[in-house]
Amino acid sequence: MKIRLIKVGSTPLDFEIKSDKMTFKGYLVYDSNKLISLKANLSGSIIADCDVCADEFNMNINEEINFFLHSGIYKGDDTLVDVVECMDDIADLDELLNSEVELIKSDYKCCENCKN
Repeated sequence: MKIRLIKVGSTPLDFEIKSDKMTFKGYLVYDSNKLISLKANLSGSIIADCDVCADEFNMNINEEINFFLHSGIYKGDDTLVDVVECMDDIADLDELLNSEVELIKSDYKCCENCKN
């Protein structure tokens, strides 16, 4: 799902994307300084590799996702680290979903057997 950032205003714009066993649901709303706030929940399950034993296991996900979107290169406040730059004034929410899933997969994780 692609959304033109210029269409996002002060009224929240709801979205929901389902991919495989994942659901990415939330809203976009204009914040300030040409920044769009994305607030969403990422839930479902993925197949992950245990970092201890290397076995695959089913990992349940329920994460709150909060960051800002900006049209083009962001040259604003350096204290904001959670700004995603969207080229051509378009936010590709499918790409954001895939990026968040890959970020979770890259984190340290272990299966139930190795936790015990």
